Amino acid sequence: MIQMLSGVWALLLGIVLIMLGNGMHFTLIGLRGGIENFSATELAVVTSGYFVGFLSGARYTPDLIRRVGHVRVFAALGSFMSAGLIAFPLLTEPWAWTVLRLMVGFCMSGIYVAAESWLNNASTNENRGKVLSAYMIAQTLGIIGAQGLLTLGDAGTSALFIGASILVSVSFAPILLSVTPVPAAEVARPMSLRNLFIGSPLGTVGIFLLGSVYATQSGMGAVYGTQIGMTASQIALFVAMLFAGALVLQYPIGWLSDQMDRRKLIFGAAALGALSCAVGWFTGGGLVPLMAAAFFAGGVTTPLYALFLAYTNDFLSVEDMPAASGGLVFTFGLGAIAGPLVTGWAMQTFDPFAFWIVLGVTFAGIALYALFRMTQRSMMPVSETESYLGVLPTASPVAVEAAGVWAADNAEAEREAEDDRAADALS
Repeated sequence: MIQMLSGVWALLLGIVLIMLGNGMHFTLIGLRGGIENFSATELAVVTSGYFVGFLSGARYTPDLIRRVGHVRVFAALGSFMSAGLIAFPLLTEPWAWTVLRLMVGFCMSGIYVAAESWLNNASTNENRGKVLSAYMIAQTLGIIGAQGLLTLGDAGTSALFIGASILVSVSFAPILLSVTPVPAAEVARPMSLRNLFIGSPLGTVGIFLLGSVYATQSGMGAVYGTQIGMTASQIALFVAMLFAGALVLQYPIGWLSDQMDRRKLIFGAAALGALSCAVGWFTGGGLVPLMAAAFFAGGVTTPLYALFLAYTNDFLSVEDMPAASGGLVFTFGLGAIAGPLVTGWAMQTFDPFAFWIVLGVTFAGIALYALFRMTQRSMMPVSETESYLGVLPTASPVAVEAAGVWAADNAEAEREAEDDRAADALS
């Protein structure tokens, strides 16, 4: 493990710092938006703007890297993102925030593409799984840690936004001073939605709905907390619990994924998410039940993302996996754009607790569709499925493709080893 980390520690440190800054800004939008009396609908548009930018960045950054190189793209996007974070308290208008969030989303997506390209290049077939796992843990710890930093200042001032900008600016130093340029990022053209749906209806529909869930949790969670009267510290804890649950539940769900019919696990995880949302709605704002609901609702979201990727890859050839990965990332992004808009409208039309209703209905939709698909396609033998690897919803197509190829190679190696053992037993 130490040998593996020695080659990528600078990248991982930089990612932690970036996620500290980005995680702070995500929650700050909800906190400062409440102070500025932005409506739930306005903040929903602001939230969706980030994911429009994120989706665009995933599409166009590889072209930029091929034209001018990793280092220039990485540094330029980092500069724009840092400037954008400082500009939020200077331009407290919904339209301005939407534009800034679109820019930050584009930059963040491009940063992921560049960083993950370096990370993928620095790893080998033997340690790629561990490297990607360490990368995902670094991201999650950064987001959770960011919530703690929010308690050190007042969202009504510029201090926290400046702090987030400083963290993002500093994060590029260990990366740019230690890594060397690699060949231009190669991202396969995304598979069309039609072909993706034909190959895996559950993977396509499920990941679209999950995009809605993830964007609502990460973007509208702080808005919900503000509107029900939670303090800034309580909101920070609430958002942290969403991601802490993912950190805790990723491993057990991943282990189960390699032991059983993944559709049953998808159903169970989505049902747990729906039940958690029901608890959040019925409790009416009790702090402990809300934190528990956030832990489990957020805890199943990230593992479900990796589950849908693994399940889709089960029915594809290795050659089709890169294109399918791009298609799934694009589909997830479409859901992420739509989710906050629906949730913001519901919170504005009814009450803030519609946050839980929209999440719960979406989780229930995933569970019911998984049940339906069980009646349409026979179960694939566990021995023929691809390996599960925890990939975060924030990952770019570069990491998703790398994880898919690693999972396929690892599953094939395991099958060959099992065949060898069977042959030895017979002889």
